[in-house]
Amino acid sequence: MTSIAEETETAQAEATGEQPKGTKKAHVGKRARHVAPKKAKAGKKATPAKKAPRGAKKAAGARDGSKTATILEMLKRPGGATAKELLKATGWQPHSLRGFISGTLGKKMGLTVASTKGEDGERTYSVK
Repeated sequence: MTSIAEETETAQAEATGEQPKGTKKAHVGKRARHVAPKKAKAGKKATPAKKAPRGAKKAAGARDGSKTATILEMLKRPGGATAKELLKATGWQPHSLRGFISGTLGKKMGLTVASTKGEDGERTYSVK
């Protein structure tokens, strides 16, 4: 009997022009596109702990017959060695010689290299 009553209600609603009330639908948001998620902004990075400075290497670390050993022998002579003598012994360019004296001998090996300029304008290097 209930089915007849429901049919008559829907027939009456259609006759009057009203839409029958249906079941309530859940409110659903707009569908998202299929894309990769946005990357989060990077936070502050942790700074690594500072390492203790290494000890200076000894001058005895040069191999026999190497250019380093040759230069050290020449610089240890009384009066040292001129830049021209060092360039001739190694075959290097002047800027390479200056970088070697400053970087390898001075910083890496921890040697004190004295540089003097003579009256003739010639540069002389010596190890103290």
